[in-house]
Amino acid sequence: MEAPNTLQHAVRGRWAVAAMFFINGFLTGSWAPQIPVFLARLEISKFTLGVLILVFGLGALTFMPLSGYLMSRHGSRAVVRGFAAVAVFGLLLVALAPNVILAAPAMYLFGGLVGGMDVAMNANAVAVERRLSKAVMSSSHGFWSLGGFAGGGLGGIAIQAFGPVAHAALVTVVAAALLLAAARYLIADDRPASHEHHKFTLPRTPAVYLVGLLALFSMIPEGAILDWSALYLKQELGAELATAGLAFAFFSGAMSVMRFAGDSVRNRFGAVTTLRVSSLIAAAGILVAALSPWAWLAIAAFAFSGLGIANMVPIAFSAGGNQPGMAAGTGMSVVTTMGYSGILVAPSAIGFAAEHVGFSSVFMALAGFLLVVCVMADLARHADFAPQPAE
Repeated sequence: MEAPNTLQHAVRGRWAVAAMFFINGFLTGSWAPQIPVFLARLEISKFTLGVLILVFGLGALTFMPLSGYLMSRHGSRAVVRGFAAVAVFGLLLVALAPNVILAAPAMYLFGGLVGGMDVAMNANAVAVERRLSKAVMSSSHGFWSLGGFAGGGLGGIAIQAFGPVAHAALVTVVAAALLLAAARYLIADDRPASHEHHKFTLPRTPAVYLVGLLALFSMIPEGAILDWSALYLKQELGAELATAGLAFAFFSGAMSVMRFAGDSVRNRFGAVTTLRVSSLIAAAGILVAALSPWAWLAIAAFAFSGLGIANMVPIAFSAGGNQPGMAAGTGMSVVTTMGYSGILVAPSAIGFAAEHVGFSSVFMALAGFLLVVCVMADLARHADFAPQPAE
């Protein structure tokens, strides 16, 4: 009876961590439809809004290493629960901010809580993978995408019907209800070694930073397509605005589908082979989009690249959380912080470069980044893990 109970506990933990990914994506996605109202309500310029969004990102990058430190003391389950319990109120705090002076710390805190929860839930997904002896990271990220789709898709309707504060309150209630239903089923990971938590220090193992570089090079193209693909299609390929907006929609749809299939692919072929082939698919798609003379071919190429990019970040995260001789939370905090810094830094850098050389050249360079990932793919070998019995 012991083995079935152990397996059942791990399976419940797998769905519980999937719920955490959904909640995180739902909170993040629900912020997107708030942006136009936020801009008008505070009577701020787009530049000021950009600064506030940067503050959101800085909050995430600040709290991510803190999350790793807390996990070295308390484990991922407690840290997920702690960050999530406060993060569900983050959007409401932003929606209630009456001016820029109060909006800035609200944005910083919201970004920090979502980012800290992100690191901890990824580390807990690694613990689930070890218990089940199979990959769940890609599909977990698929649930994040589903949450983002639900938050973004329903948010505009709710704001139009009830207003931004009521929408934020509704998001808080839904997220809190999901958290209460799922949090108790999260599994505990390995107890951190007693010597790991005396002080806050960065790992000295170079390999984890190289895995972080894999995550960085994987996330920069994703952020570039999110922020700049529509403008590329409109300005350089002459697409209408409605058509240009399909680039990220098709890319995101392809990525979501592949993320749910990605665990089966990785379980069958291994992390290194999956990452290598995925990076080549992604590079080919972005290169064709960069060289395309037609908008529809570029849209199809961006969608094709989404099939490759979908599983690259989950594999890098699994590799970071399975570094030998290192707590999962410590490795995860390094890799996620480096990866997400690409989303923060890349948009402005890409915009600056595109003003001088054009988006086509920028996307060709990003295809080169993905080829570097292909060359470095062997660093992901630790994403393939040995079975670990549950306690």
